[in-house]
Amino acid sequence: GLGVPERLSAAHSLISILFLTVSLRVVWCSQQLSLRFGRFPCCQRVNCACLCLSAPRLTESGLSMVDWHLVKEMKPPRTQQEWEAEFQKYQQFPEFKILNHDMTLTEFKFIWYMEYSHRMWGRVVGLAYILPAAYFWQKGWLSRPMKGCVLALCGLVCFQGLLGWYMVKSGLEEKPDSYDIPRVSQYRLAAHLGSALVLYSASLWTGLSLLLPRHKLPETHQLLRLRQYAHGTTALIFLTALSGAFVAGLDAGLVYNSFPKMGDRWIPDDLLAFSPVLRNIFENPTTVQFDHRILGIASVTAVTALYLFSRKIPLPRRTRMAVTSLLAVACMQVGLGISTLLLYVPTPLAATHQSGSLALLSMALWLMSELRRVPK
Repeated sequence: GLGVPERLSAAHSLISILFLTVSLRVVWCSQQLSLRFGRFPCCQRVNCACLCLSAPRLTESGLSMVDWHLVKEMKPPRTQQEWEAEFQKYQQFPEFKILNHDMTLTEFKFIWYMEYSHRMWGRVVGLAYILPAAYFWQKGWLSRPMKGCVLALCGLVCFQGLLGWYMVKSGLEEKPDSYDIPRVSQYRLAAHLGSALVLYSASLWTGLSLLLPRHKLPETHQLLRLRQYAHGTTALIFLTALSGAFVAGLDAGLVYNSFPKMGDRWIPDDLLAFSPVLRNIFENPTTVQFDHRILGIASVTAVTALYLFSRKIPLPRRTRMAVTSLLAVACMQVGLGISTLLLYVPTPLAATHQSGSLALLSMALWLMSELRRVPK
């Protein structure tokens, strides 16, 4: 009964300890190596946190923990009495009353451990940022601009935790006039994911800026255009990933499980079913899926055009690798998205698709880093 969730929790704890050990080893490295490589373990943790964010949502376990305590909740229930008390708290909220009224204690333990793992990983992310940052600051290894960057990243980590609980609260509220299944607000879910994407992007950009030396590229008109295209493509990829939060929040991946058409039509009849029209963009599952499709197709088209344009420009080998990797990951991500849709959103494939969006964003940021101007 408890084998799977307990093994999942134990494995998650071991991985957390492993990454924390790596962080502490980084702390004891030399000043230059610490400053250069310190952000990449943080990126790995934020990446895992984003993946863990998809798991509670996809397994419908995000509302299993009905309160939030920074330290107290780090100790999970151990005795049968503690588990029954935790289960009784869950039974007082809409998700149990409407959706899971026949759930057993064993089933509750599984979804509880899924949400618990996500919250504990969030704390590991926070420690991975704050502890090394405090150490570097105390040693005087941070320049003035870097201090501002570190403060911003640590503040964003704390904000991300608060935003996560604010999101969960929206799914615990009683809604007497609603007959829909309880779920968190898609707006708050998008804000939570968007904040994580910003944190990940800022961490990766900081690491790349410190690690990779800038290329002395001739400032030709073609290079300027390539740099602009790269910036625009990265913004489009970010927007596409963010739109996935609305797909997940509304279960929009389950309304039309066909491709390239939606059902037997290119444009479904219920695309603008809500009034006023603007509501459809964020609240109509059909429109949300349609928009995500369009953004995904636009993203892979933009990446392909960027790759073809880059072939006309002499670029360093590392920059060429970044462009090629971006195209390869974009094609993989499209394949994952279509497969997820056609197979009715299986949890492992859907989680892989969300992880693929981070991989694609990472490749785009790498390319932007490669095309940076050399300061005069």
